[in-house]
Amino acid sequence: MAQSAGAFVPGHVTGFFSAHQDDDPTKAGSRGAGVAVDEGVVVRLEPGDGLELNGEPATIDAIDRVLDALGATARVIVETDLPLGAGFGVSGAAALGTAFATNAVFGRELSENELVTIAHGSEVQAGTGLGDVVAQARGGFPIRLEPGAPAHGAMDGIPDRRPIEYVNFGELSTAEILTSDTDELTAAGTRALSALVAEPTVETFMAASRRFSREADLLTTPVEEAIRAVSETGGEAAMAMLGETVFALDDGLSEAGYDAERCERVYRGLSQRAAGRAA
Repeated sequence: MAQSAGAFVPGHVTGFFSAHQDDDPTKAGSRGAGVAVDEGVVVRLEPGDGLELNGEPATIDAIDRVLDALGATARVIVETDLPLGAGFGVSGAAALGTAFATNAVFGRELSENELVTIAHGSEVQAGTGLGDVVAQARGGFPIRLEPGAPAHGAMDGIPDRRPIEYVNFGELSTAEILTSDTDELTAAGTRALSALVAEPTVETFMAASRRFSREADLLTTPVEEAIRAVSETGGEAAMAMLGETVFALDDGLSEAGYDAERCERVYRGLSQRAAGRAA
């Protein structure tokens, strides 16, 4: 391995989703909608092996699967300021960044869709997500109309660039929820998507997301209280899937008295830095 390469992938907050399993991990996935943000994940490949996350040894199954799929051995360095296990798609971003960086370093000469497919399938097999990868590759306010990787899925988006704020109260296990009975969750996600497709605005997205979290019985007490507090000040807030995190449009959480983190802009797609390389 003579070169190193870096990739930046945006974080992604899902407002609602429906789960669609398949024996083929590239066809499995989710329908739903969310928002990609300018805070994200930086991935670097270096000679060696192993994984480092924010300076500490770590294991991310989706990354191991990406490297195996691309027939590569490397040391993967992952850095992010986003909270872990909080609904920002960190594992998906790490898998996608690894795919792009590996393609650059090892000269695999794969297309963007092929790399997204590898990362998506790897995360599905790892059980850590169903739709973050394809949404992060697109950016903006992505709407996942059909599940799966690019060759199978279909996507649209909301033409808006609103900033968001977020506050995190803890972690939720994505794998635990996705491996449990998801029938009620999927029914709620299907209704939410129908509402958004009929009126593809940010306000409809936020309202559909709030309704989804109630109908899917995912709300926790601090999340419900924060959403209510933002609403009482005239703002728009919802729960991030899947994490004990509340996100709000503009300065909704700050106006409600929360010490919130702010994402200054909506990220509009995968950075070209993903294909960059250095000697």
